[in-house]
Amino acid sequence: MYAYIIGKVTEIESGYLVIENNNIGYLINCANPYGFNEGEEYKVYLYQQVREDELNLYGFKTIEEKEIFLKLISVKGIGCKMALPMLATGTPEGLIDAIERENVLYLKKFPKIGDKIARQIILDLKGKLVNNADNNVQGVNDEELVDVLKGLGYKNSNINKVLPKINHDISLEEQIREALKLLLK
Repeated sequence: MYAYIIGKVTEIESGYLVIENNNIGYLINCANPYGFNEGEEYKVYLYQQVREDELNLYGFKTIEEKEIFLKLISVKGIGCKMALPMLATGTPEGLIDAIERENVLYLKKFPKIGDKIARQIILDLKGKLVNNADNNVQGVNDEELVDVLKGLGYKNSNINKVLPKINHDISLEEQIREALKLLLK
């Protein structure tokens, strides 16, 4: 499995780009290949899809895009070829907002996304993408902290209110104690 590749973009086409690394050209499917410039070096985050008859690489400019892509393909009925255009035609923030607000009409504007799949996306991902965005802002330990608090039965809205008030330079155990004190007020 590949995490990322650093190399020079040698070719840009409508659905993919080619990145050269150590004299090997990697064809990488991208949501927006025209966001890259030919001849420049980039770090591209990768997802490798292995099927019995094919091997595909999907590339993303940021780790956040990759994480949203991985969440989208975890939804029943959504594959890589459906998730990629969602990132190409919409912004990650717009997708997260639409899912959190249960905006079916926004999700249905994407190719091959009908009412049933849009509702499935909302059902599977509501509340899961907001925490990831908060974790990127707050720090590495937040994901574990959020998981523990969710396991104790607290709602995302309550958890998100206390996260900024917690000292993130202390151990996870101490962070949990601090969060519980704030949640019990």
